[in-house]
Amino acid sequence: MFRLMGTIYKNTHVLKSTVICDDTASTRTQKVFRCLECICHKFDLSSPIWLDVNISDFQRFSKVRFSQDNFIEIIDFDYLELQIIEED
Repeated sequence: MFRLMGTIYKNTHVLKSTVICDDTASTRTQKVFRCLECICHKFDLSSPIWLDVNISDFQRFSKVRFSQDNFIEIIDFDYLELQIIEED
């Protein structure tokens, strides 16, 4: 089971949080992008842009934060955090 948690923070407070599960036999990258798409749909957000620093943080810590720099539209929160909480 692969589970990815998406959380929106503003002023160190959690505004929204959700966990998406993926049981498919896909690669880790495919699962992350599929879960991110579900999280963005649930939170009514456009998909963030992955910068090099985001990719390296995610590879090293299985956790990444997307701030205003990662979104095309203006966001009304400080950042979206993704974290793998279970990996098969």
